Amino acid sequence: MRFFLRRLGFYVITFWAAVTINFFIPRIMPGDPVRALIAKNQGRISTDAEAALRTLFGLEKETTLWQQYLDYWGLILRGDLGTSFAYFPTPVADVIAGAIPWTIGLVGIATIISFTIGTVIGSGIGWRRGTWADSLLPISTFFSAVPYFWLALIAITIFSVTLGWFPASGSYDRSLVPTFSWEFIGSVIYYGTLPALTIVISSISGWILGMRNMMVTVSSEDYVTVAQAKGVSERTVLFGYAARNAILPQVSSFALSLGFIVGGTLIMEIVFSYQGIGYYLFTAVAAKDYPLMQGIFLVITVAVLFANIVADFVYGVLDPRTRQEG
Repeated sequence: MRFFLRRLGFYVITFWAAVTINFFIPRIMPGDPVRALIAKNQGRISTDAEAALRTLFGLEKETTLWQQYLDYWGLILRGDLGTSFAYFPTPVADVIAGAIPWTIGLVGIATIISFTIGTVIGSGIGWRRGTWADSLLPISTFFSAVPYFWLALIAITIFSVTLGWFPASGSYDRSLVPTFSWEFIGSVIYYGTLPALTIVISSISGWILGMRNMMVTVSSEDYVTVAQAKGVSERTVLFGYAARNAILPQVSSFALSLGFIVGGTLIMEIVFSYQGIGYYLFTAVAAKDYPLMQGIFLVITVAVLFANIVADFVYGVLDPRTRQEG
């Protein structure tokens, strides 16, 4: 119990530090978001409204930075993330709420698929090291070093431009109304296949290499040798002894990757014009949209911290040695 309470206290301090950094970094960036908003909406927003907009967004010059910081914490505790500059007058919470399901649905499913396939393949390669299976390692190493955007552009060139099998951009057919109909769901799957395939191919190599290396280490342990000497079946030794212990670091990495799912894959979403969190973060940075940037960073921070807490809990349950007091 002390282990979990100590870890929880650490994450509370980390959350405070993350929120503080989240507040100050956008404000030291060059540029004026209010003037950028007026310039973007010429003809719809008058320059005479600059003072009113500064008051609305909490950017009055007479308001001290410390007071803005306290007001920011007050808004967070009330669940109010402010109003977006770029999508004015839409609240930041509404923008994020509309983007998160798309990111979780795409990146989440792709991450689970790549983790499952990569872990299974890595277990097999590591268990049968020194055989033909090792010939797959150079391929895995190559794809683990390939940037997302490069693979995405190659996929668009081959499957969209040349073959015409999948659309090059978007998240669904814009002629359809978003509903829980089979037509709309099919359109979402169709448009999301190419981005998901890009994520799986780019990330599966890391899971293969990680699991393979751990399997090589674990398979030489005494308890594996003893199990083999007792005549335990190879399948039981592989999955019940070796893979069960080798997967522990994978579980931690997987929990962290689930936390980063909320952040999406920024470059991939930009390349495919996919309406996820990463795409909205890009537009927020371009528009100097402080509230939206802060809201997205806050959601990502909470997701990653929560994933860390889950990883610590799961790791502590799977390996009681981590709970021992130093």
